[in-house]
Amino acid sequence: MTSGTHLALTLTLTGGTAADARAVVHTLEPVFGSADAMPGDGDATVYTASFDNGAPAGGAQAPADDASGLSTSVTVTLQGSPEAVRRADETLSSAFTVHEEGVAPGDQEQERELRLEP
Repeated sequence: MTSGTHLALTLTLTGGTAADARAVVHTLEPVFGSADAMPGDGDATVYTASFDNGAPAGGAQAPADDASGLSTSVTVTLQGSPEAVRRADETLSSAFTVHEEGVAPGDQEQERELRLEP
């Protein structure tokens, strides 16, 4: 894989607040670029964010300073190419305690469910 490769990723987050969802999104931004839209405030039970940008050169980097604070355990579902899901998992694992809850493998697209602990 070369630098600057296009990596599309969709994530859903349950069990937390909008601030928790934004913390997870900020953690992924160094690898995937900016999300198409940030999770907003409100009383949602599921937050969604999509990254459909060219990945920044240089691969995985340290998470943003404000990305480390979860208020509670959350469940995150990652969906995308095997490479995108792998890189997202590695990035989240560097910032949070991660427990794999399930995986749906595929050649073109994968889905992985993770439990993130603060």
